[in-house]
Amino acid sequence: MKIGKIISINYSQLKVKISSEIRGSSVNLHGNIYYFGNIGSYLKITNAVEEIIICEVVSIFDSDLHQEKLSFDVESNRELLLKPIGTINKEDEFALGVGVFPSLYSDVSIVTFKDMRLILRTNTNESVQTEGNQIHQSFSLGVSKNLINYPIDVSIDSFFNIHSAVLGNSGSGKSNTIAHIIQEIHKKENHSATGSRVLIFDVNGEYNQAFLNDKNTNILIKYYKPNIKEEVDGYSPFYLPHFLLSLDEWSAFLLATDATQRPFWDKVLQESYRFYKIGTTSNEEKNKFVNYLRYRICNLIFSTLRQADSDTARITTAASILGSIISIIKSNSTIESASSDLLEDIGNLQTACTITYGENKDKLKQATEAVFEKTDNAQAQEVINSKIKNGEFFDHRFLKIAAELILLEEDARGNRQIRGYTATMLTRLDYFLDNPDCEFMRESNGIDSVKKYIAELWVNEQENSQLVIIDTSELSPDILETLTSVTSRLLFDERKKLIGNERRENPVHLVLDEAHRYIKKHYDYLLKENIFEKIAREGRKYSFYLLVSSQRPSELSETVLSQCANFIIHRIQNEKDMHYIQAILPYFSDDFTNKIKQSIPGEALAFGNCVSMPLHLKIHEAKPSPNSKNCNIPKEWFNLH
Repeated sequence: MKIGKIISINYSQLKVKISSEIRGSSVNLHGNIYYFGNIGSYLKITNAVEEIIICEVVSIFDSDLHQEKLSFDVESNRELLLKPIGTINKEDEFALGVGVFPSLYSDVSIVTFKDMRLILRTNTNESVQTEGNQIHQSFSLGVSKNLINYPIDVSIDSFFNIHSAVLGNSGSGKSNTIAHIIQEIHKKENHSATGSRVLIFDVNGEYNQAFLNDKNTNILIKYYKPNIKEEVDGYSPFYLPHFLLSLDEWSAFLLATDATQRPFWDKVLQESYRFYKIGTTSNEEKNKFVNYLRYRICNLIFSTLRQADSDTARITTAASILGSIISIIKSNSTIESASSDLLEDIGNLQTACTITYGENKDKLKQATEAVFEKTDNAQAQEVINSKIKNGEFFDHRFLKIAAELILLEEDARGNRQIRGYTATMLTRLDYFLDNPDCEFMRESNGIDSVKKYIAELWVNEQENSQLVIIDTSELSPDILETLTSVTSRLLFDERKKLIGNERRENPVHLVLDEAHRYIKKHYDYLLKENIFEKIAREGRKYSFYLLVSSQRPSELSETVLSQCANFIIHRIQNEKDMHYIQAILPYFSDDFTNKIKQSIPGEALAFGNCVSMPLHLKIHEAKPSPNSKNCNIPKEWFNLH
C-alpha cells in the first residue's frame, strides 16, 4: 500500500512526503494493522531495476513548504526522513546496503509481514523432517519494536554456530534473554538428550530459578555449587581437583612470577607427585621412588659440603637439613612407613655430623658416600627424567612437603634469598591448603583423571545433562577465575582431540555470565593467556562456542568480543562502554547508539549473523524468570513481615 512519494534523495537519507489521503500514522492492510508513523518503522521503495529498497523511519516532521496543491498527488505537509537499510533483489533475497537508489517521486509503500519474512529469512518451514525426526530451524526471540508486534524468529544455526554476546547494564534484561533462549530451544519437541551441551557459569546465582517449574521438566539439568558437602536446594557439590591445574594455572593462582617462582613451583609439582608415589604404589615402585629420595638427600649433603664455609658452618647446615628431611618424612605416615631403611641411613648421616676442635675430619662426607653407594643412580635418573603429566593425580597434602624439600635444596646450593623470593607464593599455598573456599579444589570425590572429571560433569542420574549450571556466586575473584578457566580449558582440550566428523557432533556452548570478571580487557588478570581468548579464536573449528554476557563491555577482552558474530545489546548508558562497542563492532551508527540508550528493560538491539539486518525488539519474558529482580524498597521498609 502506497503512503507517499520521495521528494529528496541523498546518499544516506531519503525524504518522503505523506499523501493527503493517509490519515493518522497507521493503515489497515488485509486485516493487519501497520504503523508507519513511528520512529524506527519500516517502509519500502522500488528502484529502476525492480529491486525493493527497505528503509527505516528516523525522523518525522511538519514541512514549512506546504502548499495547497502540488503535482503527483502530494498535498500533505507531513514528511518522513528515511535511512536506507538494504535491498530485496528479484530472487527475493535480502542484503544490507543499497546499490541503485530510487528515483525522485518514487512511490513509498508499507513493509508487510510477507516482506519481513523475506528480509529475516523466516519464510521457510520452521522445521524439517530427517529420518523420521523433526529438526527445528528457528526459535522465537521476541517482537519487533520497528514493525510493531511482528514476531522475530532467529535461525538456530546462525545464532548458535558462532560466538555471541549479550551486553547491557545491570537490570536491562540480559539474564532474562539468556534464560529465554535456553528455555525456548530445550522446549522444542525431539530435543536430543545428548545432542547439545550447555554450561552456565552462574556468577550471580540466578539461573537456578529459571529452570525449576513444570514448564522445564523436559530439560535434563545438573546444578552444581562449590564447597558444599552434600546436595543442598537441588545443588550437588562441585569439585575441581587441584591436579587438573596446569603449571600456568597454578602459577596464576599462586601469583607466581615467571623469573623465579614459576620454575620453583614446577619443581614442587614434580616432587609432590614423587612423594605421592612413595606412599601409594606397589613395593617395586615405592622402592624406586625411595631410592630417588635417597639420591636427592645425598646430593643435598654433597652440595652443602662444597660451600666455602668453615666446617662448623657446613656441618651445622647439613644437620639442619637432615633434621628437616626427617620432619618431612615423618609428617606423612604413608611416606614414613615406606622409608624405614632411608630413615636409618639419615640417622647414620646425623651421627656423622660431629665437630671436634672445629673440624669434622670428613666424617659426614664418608658417611654420605657410603649411603650414596646404596643408590641406583640409573633408576634415580629415570625418576628425574619422568615428568608429571597434566591431569595426573597426586595428593595435595604433599605440596607443602615438596616445597620444603625444594627450599632445602636451594639452601644447600647457597641460594640464601630463595625463601624471600618465594614468600608470597608460599603464603598463597597456605591459603589454598587452609582456606575453606578452596575445599572444592582440595577434594577429588573419586575423580582421578581428566576423562572421569568431564564424564561426571555432564552426568545427571545416569543420563547426560543437556544443561549444567555452576553457581559461583560465593567465590572470590581469584578462585572464580581459576574455576572458569580450568573447567573451560579441560573441556576445550577434550574437544581438540576429536577428528573428522566427530568435531561437528555434540557441540558444547559456554554461557559466561558477568564475563568481564574473568575475561578482562587488559592483561591484569591472573592467567597470562586467557583460555577464553583461545576458544574465541579456535573454538568454532571444534564446535565449542561462547555466549558472553556482560554489563561492562569496556572491561572485556577485545579478542573475545571481536570474535563474536551475534550481538543482543540491552540498555547501555555508560559512555565508555558505548564508545568501546562502537569501536569494536562493524556497521555501528549513532542511530543504534540512541536505540540502546533509550531501551527500557527487556528491549534490545539485535544484529549479526542471526538476523539479516539490525532489529530493535522486545525480548520475550523467560518463564520462569531468573532470580534477578530488584529489591522493592518501599515494600521492605513499610511492610510488616
